[in-house]
Amino acid sequence: MTRNSAHYLTGFGNHFATEAVPGALPVGRNSPQKTPMGLYAEQLSGTAFTAPRAENRRSWLYRLRPSAQHPAYQPFAQGLVRSGPFHDAPPSPNRMRWDPLPLPTAPTDWVEGLVTYGGNGDAEAQGGVGIHLYAANRSMTDRVFYDADGELLIVPQQGTQVFVTEFGRIEAEPGHIVVIPRGVRFRVECSGPIRGYVCENYGAPFRLPDLGPIGANGLANPRDFETPAAAFEDVARPTECVQKYGGRLWTTTFAHSPLDVVAWHGNHAPYRYDTARFNTIGTVSYDHPDPSIFTVLTSPSDTPGTANCDFVIFPPRWMVAEDTFRPPWFHRNVMSEFMGLVTGAYDAKEGGFAPGGASLHNCMSGHGPDQASYEKAVAAELKPVKIDHTLAFMFETRLPIRTTDWAQTSPTMQLDYDDVWTGFTPGEVGR
Repeated sequence: MTRNSAHYLTGFGNHFATEAVPGALPVGRNSPQKTPMGLYAEQLSGTAFTAPRAENRRSWLYRLRPSAQHPAYQPFAQGLVRSGPFHDAPPSPNRMRWDPLPLPTAPTDWVEGLVTYGGNGDAEAQGGVGIHLYAANRSMTDRVFYDADGELLIVPQQGTQVFVTEFGRIEAEPGHIVVIPRGVRFRVECSGPIRGYVCENYGAPFRLPDLGPIGANGLANPRDFETPAAAFEDVARPTECVQKYGGRLWTTTFAHSPLDVVAWHGNHAPYRYDTARFNTIGTVSYDHPDPSIFTVLTSPSDTPGTANCDFVIFPPRWMVAEDTFRPPWFHRNVMSEFMGLVTGAYDAKEGGFAPGGASLHNCMSGHGPDQASYEKAVAAELKPVKIDHTLAFMFETRLPIRTTDWAQTSPTMQLDYDDVWTGFTPGEVGR
């Protein structure tokens, strides 16, 4: 049996209170001596108890059975999942690009379809990120997953995907992002092939960036983030629970579905965001602003202004700047950039960067438009132009990204990627 009240609650970082059955949520006390309906109270803390109030993340869950009711975990087959610290190879200064991850031909669920491309930092030290892609073609059945090492920022690229969580259901499709906080159990359902990207954030939880001189409005608006209303399953059959802990996958079997939270309140909860609601900021005079103006969410580090990870999107937008090279310019950056393409074409690459593919430009590695994009841009008539029907994104992180053995030897890697910059002729001087 599955029961729920409403579908979504809105507002980033709000303290929500929701119940799937009227009267299930205690009033005035988090853990009364006798909870309503004989439910079990459990606090899920995403930050330390003593974290400042503005930073504190926690939710109280009222469930059919204690989540502690399970046998010991045992090692689970790692497949192609890897974790920080990444020791497959030293960080490489070379630019890398991959074709889309092939869709599976054999029955494959979301957990089985996870593939790690790389990352940085250390899951146990709670800093850095892991970067994964997934391709699947069947729902997780009698199986749930959760990550004890970090929160998951998921970017669907193909197919409608349903994330059934302890807090409720989240339906997502390309153009949405879904964030599953550290420790939250969920399964992924689909009715056909699905594919997407995952940033596993070991550091501070993602939050909205400060707007500074932009003012009070712009970029991602808090009201557009949607959190599921309470829903629960009363299913008394064995359910496998796979968790990522200490960089490894582990498994145990519950005698019931652990997605049995009847009511909850708090701010440590999963959410989705529709990138079509992003309020893009840009220049209306000249020059090309830094890509930081496209930041949706940021995980700050201990260095002010330097993120553990930024999630940046390049959505449809108008280009109107005068006397300006409009595509992303040639640059080298102290941040490392892992890029993906959800749909359409990216305005700095005429070919080779396909939806579902990925690229990596590590710290201080020179990159920018390919020759065809450059020549097209310098010859273009500079009138207002709408970049449309496209969505690209970046996971941008302060540490070099180390790639896995699989990523370096995969048949999807484009070994000729460097060639896109070989045709440029020297500039003329003294004219």
